[in-house]
Amino acid sequence: MNRTLAKLLREKSPELRERGIDWRITGVASRGLGWISDPAGFDPEHPPKPEALDIREWLGAARADVLFEATSLNPITGQPATDHIRAALEFGAHAITANKGPVVHAYEELRDLAEKKGRRFLFESTVMDGVPIFSMFRDGLPTIRLKGFHGILNSTTNVILSGMEEGLSFEQSLKRAQEIGVAETDASHDIDGWDAAVKTAVLVRVLMRERIQVEQIERVGIRALGAETVRAARAAGTPYKLVCRAHITDCGLTARVHPEQVPLSDPMAAVSGTSSIICFETDTFPILVITEINPGLEATAYGMLADFVRAVGTAKL
Repeated sequence: MNRTLAKLLREKSPELRERGIDWRITGVASRGLGWISDPAGFDPEHPPKPEALDIREWLGAARADVLFEATSLNPITGQPATDHIRAALEFGAHAITANKGPVVHAYEELRDLAEKKGRRFLFESTVMDGVPIFSMFRDGLPTIRLKGFHGILNSTTNVILSGMEEGLSFEQSLKRAQEIGVAETDASHDIDGWDAAVKTAVLVRVLMRERIQVEQIERVGIRALGAETVRAARAAGTPYKLVCRAHITDCGLTARVHPEQVPLSDPMAAVSGTSSIICFETDTFPILVITEINPGLEATAYGMLADFVRAVGTAKL
């Protein structure tokens, strides 16, 4: 992810300079490379030797203004991403993440810390890649009250279901998802609905302002769906989709992630492959639909770049 982001930053440098933004990479950290830094900047393809021992020492050595955090999701604890973001904000850097865990487990704490430090904690790439969902509600829809939403938010399960509809087995469809890069070698978080549940929790926590935990979301993945069942549902005009739902009712908040059969008249029925869709229900717009068709890794990187501009740039049409 960060390699794609670095490539996009280079490509968009003229547009960034128009907004008064100049940049250089002063630190890179990973399990394989260690904590690498040089405040003068360096080419990540030819990094210096690691010298720092932990993130706080690394932030100081790099003299970081912005941290891009892109570690793997831990749906149960949100670590180590939460500690990385907390350290960056305490150091005085803006924190931008594509990791959903910190938003679910520590959103209010990190938001308030960022405000106290006069910095930004931004996370546009956590749901639907770089589609501007959070900034749309924050900047484009003032005073709107979100009553609920439903949609398809996990690409891996969508690719698997689409493959089974085409005649592949579950295992063959999973292999395809892994080959095109949307599924990890261990795709349990996707197949068992964890990724979709975490995204649901992020939307609920940020946009509906309800302090939900992932464990409170009723969660069923697609592991039990056989290929014949999936093909029969498509033939009957009610294809299976892994659907995320959350609503405010008279009894309070309800949230779930379940395989559902949806009629062909529903916009979700047409969403296949790596595409995603979300349908918002608000007090002003009865249904507001956003659909993303077959995004690549660049879309997620763009969400982080857009947050970078929001954090440090000067507004310009």
